[in-house]
Amino acid sequence: MRRSCLALPLAAAILAFGAPAWAEGVQEPADYRMEEYKAPVPDTLKGAKVIGTKEAEALWREKKAVFFDVMPDTPKPANLPAGTIWKDKVREDIPDSIWLANVGYGAIPEETAQYFRKSLEAGTASDKSKPILFYCMTNCWMSWNAAKRAVEWGYSSVIWYPPGADGWERAGLPLEENRPYSTGD
Repeated sequence: MRRSCLALPLAAAILAFGAPAWAEGVQEPADYRMEEYKAPVPDTLKGAKVIGTKEAEALWREKKAVFFDVMPDTPKPANLPAGTIWKDKVREDIPDSIWLANVGYGAIPEETAQYFRKSLEAGTASDKSKPILFYCMTNCWMSWNAAKRAVEWGYSSVIWYPPGADGWERAGLPLEENRPYSTGD
């Protein structure tokens, strides 16, 4: 009897702590995620390679991929009352990343799609086979959507890094302050 009393708690502990991070069973959707962007993500992305922090760090150190941060940004509102103090939110991301703000929503306006395409072309020197890595934050669908869009646009070496900038930081890796990329338009 004593052995069976210990077996149940042991089995529960193994299930709770021994399961992979994606064990919540999030299925890869057929289309873009359109809402609730901060939620558990799937462990797959058709047409892209999904990697963890050690692989991302190796790509970064060896400069074998272009890193794209797709965290949204809130620009200063145009019609703020006189005297209103506005402070831009500081974004710290993986060093040497290109921050493509607001391209990870499920539906993006044509102007944002053009910005995204031009930025990818600039970052890859128009080489659609160049490895490109997308990230945002842990459990952020923005990077999943952006990577999916790049795959659909014909990029053949798309990499998705689900742990994002906060997973990178938890691993003790450096971050640097960044500003959204401008295409000069």
